[in-house]
Amino acid sequence: MSNWIVQIVQELGYAGIALLMFAETVFPPLPSEVIMPLAGMQAGRGVMSLTGVVLAGSVGAMAGNVVWFAAARALGIQQLKGLIDQRGRWLTLDWQDVERGQRAMAANGRWFVCFGRFVPTIRSIVSIPAGLLKMRWPPFLFWSSLGTLGWTAMLSGAGALLGQKFQTVGSIVGPVSTTVIVILVVAYVWRVIRWPKRAHGCEGSDASDCRG
Repeated sequence: MSNWIVQIVQELGYAGIALLMFAETVFPPLPSEVIMPLAGMQAGRGVMSLTGVVLAGSVGAMAGNVVWFAAARALGIQQLKGLIDQRGRWLTLDWQDVERGQRAMAANGRWFVCFGRFVPTIRSIVSIPAGLLKMRWPPFLFWSSLGTLGWTAMLSGAGALLGQKFQTVGSIVGPVSTTVIVILVVAYVWRVIRWPKRAHGCEGSDASDCRG
């Protein structure tokens, strides 16, 4: 994978970095943990400016973040209410959870969209719940940009310092990413197993009436 990423960066420069990071945000399996250290290596060699690399990566990632946020915000959580009512167990989500999420987003959304950008496997989808729960545009753009800038700066700086040894970055970030995935999967399976049976149409009634 690294060869064609390097080729794009070398041929397109900062625009290539922005394009790769946009694609990474829209299509998460393309890892920023590889893109930005490789771009940082170019800065370490003096071929590119480290500041330019960080800004290009951040602009590309934020463009993808805005696409997901705008799409989710246009859809809105109300459009998903029927799905939540019918498939709540498999989503491990009911409408009370949604309402709690809306309150939490209003109170702490800035920290979610900021620090969420530093969590591998999560950073690319942070914009979706923020959009669904109608976070306002100005705080989303500010805090998301702050987190994205920090993430790209960290990876780019590591690449610049490590030179050709970008695998070292992967050896650190990779296990963290795997751990996060395992924890999320285990938590999801546990919630599905423990999910209470609910009668159809019990929303708004006493919680005890919705348990089987």
